[in-house]
Amino acid sequence: MAEDAIPVSYEDLALLEEQFEEVDVEILRKQYGLTKELYAKRAEAAAKIPNFWPLVIEQSPLEVDQYIQPNDSRIFVESLESIDVIRHELDNNSNGSPRSFTLKFTFKPNDEFEETVLEKKFDYRRARDGATGLVSEPVKITWKEGKDLTEGLTDGAWALFEARKKKGDMTAKDIPEYDALKEKTEHWNGANTSFFTFFGWVSTRRWVSAEESANANEEWAARQAARKRGEKVDVPEEESEEEDDSDVEVHESGEDLAISFADDIWPNAIKFFTMSQEIEEMSDMEFEDGDDEDDDDDEGEPVDIRALVGKGRKRDSDIGPSSKKQKN
Repeated sequence: MAEDAIPVSYEDLALLEEQFEEVDVEILRKQYGLTKELYAKRAEAAAKIPNFWPLVIEQSPLEVDQYIQPNDSRIFVESLESIDVIRHELDNNSNGSPRSFTLKFTFKPNDEFEETVLEKKFDYRRARDGATGLVSEPVKITWKEGKDLTEGLTDGAWALFEARKKKGDMTAKDIPEYDALKEKTEHWNGANTSFFTFFGWVSTRRWVSAEESANANEEWAARQAARKRGEKVDVPEEESEEEDDSDVEVHESGEDLAISFADDIWPNAIKFFTMSQEIEEMSDMEFEDGDDEDDDDDEGEPVDIRALVGKGRKRDSDIGPSSKKQKN
């Protein structure tokens, strides 16, 4: 009987994979509607708990924790009031993509920057070669004099994006803003100066406009229809490396970091906060008399959020500042 079996084609597998993704998207769309009211209630409760969000971040997985530097921790403890995730396409259109979202960080007035809200929008888009992923416009952070934790990287990312918009070419490299930002990123060689470089992130490869994404989605839908009819379709050629913008990307892991916040930290905030309380109880039992030995910290020692809010000892993962993946 095996000899009579009809072989499975690439088209069959591709169609199945896309159908699985369609189901995932529909689940996310329904989940957002069902949990929206619960998240609003959680926000009200969290607002009454001192340092709720700083302690949530302190318990965050390595994918996030590795980018938080000592000065970032201080800002979170002293100023961070709330974090919100909004699926903006669903709020504007029930048929929008639930994979697009906005991260909203609300702060008390602080000594580093002027804004009290840093809001970064991530749009899920499809490039003309069929590749999908998030893109985001850089957020302008008004750093106070001498306080720029990103060493000019967020300012450079914002300046380049605005210059490209003015020129009408979002891939332009023959402009001074491109050269200036490339020089800054080469100087740091991928080093993570601050969590706040995240707000300058644009894309994993390059910026994809809403218009390009709409056209690419139409072409993708046509290919899907052809596959369902049993037809073989041509796969778009992958873009050349010349269009890649990684040389001027200020936070190479921006997409992964954004997804970690939206799909892990945000929905599991209560779990992470509870973990911080359990660790505090363990610290009280096991290290009740040990804190006196740590009074004379070295000036350059990394700062831990739980230590700043008086919630026990540093974790092993906080021994030294981390850096981003080095560029090739």
